[in-house]
Amino acid sequence: MKSIKVLVVDDSALMRKIVSDMLNEESDIQVVATARNGKDALKKIKTLDVNIITLDVEMPLMNGIDTLKELKRNKISLPVIMLSGMNRESPKLTMECLDLGAFDFISKPSGVISIDINKVQDELILKVRAAFDKCSREGTCEIGNLSANLNIESYREKINKASFGNIEAVAIGASTGGPRALYEVITKLPGDIGVPIFIVQHMPVGFTKAFAERLNSNSRLEVVEAQEGEIYKRNKVYVAPGGFHMEVKNDGKIHLNEKSALWGVRPAVDILFKSAAEVFKDKILSVVLTGMGKDGAEGTEVIKQKGGITIAEDKSTCVIYGMPKVAYETGAVDFVIPLDKIADEIIKIVNKTRR
Repeated sequence: MKSIKVLVVDDSALMRKIVSDMLNEESDIQVVATARNGKDALKKIKTLDVNIITLDVEMPLMNGIDTLKELKRNKISLPVIMLSGMNRESPKLTMECLDLGAFDFISKPSGVISIDINKVQDELILKVRAAFDKCSREGTCEIGNLSANLNIESYREKINKASFGNIEAVAIGASTGGPRALYEVITKLPGDIGVPIFIVQHMPVGFTKAFAERLNSNSRLEVVEAQEGEIYKRNKVYVAPGGFHMEVKNDGKIHLNEKSALWGVRPAVDILFKSAAEVFKDKILSVVLTGMGKDGAEGTEVIKQKGGITIAEDKSTCVIYGMPKVAYETGAVDFVIPLDKIADEIIKIVNKTRR
């Protein structure tokens, strides 16, 4: 029996049909209805048994943003996966949807009407399952609930007792679920943390600039999309641009390249981590957040070999326990920490090493 019930919302009948067919191919997913705009969706939600909503960002009568606002106003707690086009405003609108509580997003490959949307079929199915799994684990489908009732004294005691080198930089990697996880971490950090922070988030071309701007407008640190040849500075956060690997070099600059994808992604976390390990040696702190696959594991090993400090997000708060799991299995992770505590521990480690 199919357990994940989905409502597909898109103003294009063709898109509704293709997305529905892709999801219905899976034995555990059933599209129970479709809707042509937000108003239609809200009406159907009242009478249907729905677990997940896929929601087009740009629609007539009621667009994705207004639909999210109405869901929130009516206290309808369902995970929502946004499907975004690729016009000039799409990245900014998608980031606004994340601010309003959307679980995650997928970029349509060729715009609002993407007859090649099957290119993102695997990603869509993965995120539908991840959304359902997360709310099932928590016993609630309330958007944004990342609470974890864990005994955190064990790793705090380890951090308090550990002897570290002087941390000079922080490198963070994330994939599926990463935009909201990074928001949780970066917006909690102080503006005078005293080190540069480098981020690789698996995200399509065109979206990382809007993502950096979203973080910047809500953070005490300055957050930018990284540029080729930029001199990296303390108290600044650099987000790797979609479509480019990001490395740091001994010349004190950020370098971007379009070399082949690693693990099927560009930018890749491993490339950032390995370059940071070569530059900062035992003075780098790395963090692997939620995501599918194994990107970041090899880089975590290299950072540990150089004497750096390594953190992986705890399974209990991961949207997808893939990247942190593989990193942990290398034996090179120092601390496993739930998402809502990671910023505090970054601050604690950096402060301790800079006394």
